[in-house]
Amino acid sequence: MSNEAVDAAGKIAIYDMLSEEEKELVKTNVVIRSYTKDEIIHSCTGDCLGLIYVLSGGIRVGIISKEGRQITLYKLTAGDTCVVSAACVLHEIRLDSSMTATADSRLLILNSKTLSKLVADNIRVRSYSYEIATKRFSDALFVLQEMILESFDVRLARYLLACSQREGRSELHMTQEEAALEVNSAREVVARMLRQFALDGLVEVKRGLIILKDIEGLKDLAG
Repeated sequence: MSNEAVDAAGKIAIYDMLSEEEKELVKTNVVIRSYTKDEIIHSCTGDCLGLIYVLSGGIRVGIISKEGRQITLYKLTAGDTCVVSAACVLHEIRLDSSMTATADSRLLILNSKTLSKLVADNIRVRSYSYEIATKRFSDALFVLQEMILESFDVRLARYLLACSQREGRSELHMTQEEAALEVNSAREVVARMLRQFALDGLVEVKRGLIILKDIEGLKDLAG
């Protein structure tokens, strides 16, 4: 336990739901861990982590097929909470997923033993934990639904527009490999579709850069 971890404990959403005794329990059982970009934080075969709060950086949560194909289910950024890695606590909700750092990241982690006690003893914590887990499952279901029901050009257009809106600019610094990981496809498929987008005047593609040239056209495609 570090002073920094104790100070950061108050940032966890469940903190205000706790009694003074429970707050002290949390303070003595939280740790801060640092991860470098692309480092695996948690795997489906790993130990139960507990509750995760992202202090800085980001996390990609996904699944990996037997062939090694990665599917991104959802992402977490600074300020987000996740309990999907606490399957040993929330027995009715299970998602065999892996967590990877998308950037150098720092996480506040409340261990599974403490979380289990809080879930058992505090109805507000239990309700919040299931609420968060349900939201993450909903995010994952939406991604899988899009993969099944939407054509790839629509998915790629929506992704580019979402990135542009989030970053507040039309020039997106990303490689085609990075884009492929985000839209759950192969780099070759992304490259082929971007070439078609360029021919249609929707984008301009440079090394490590995708420039959105026709925002309205992409919106029409995205539907």
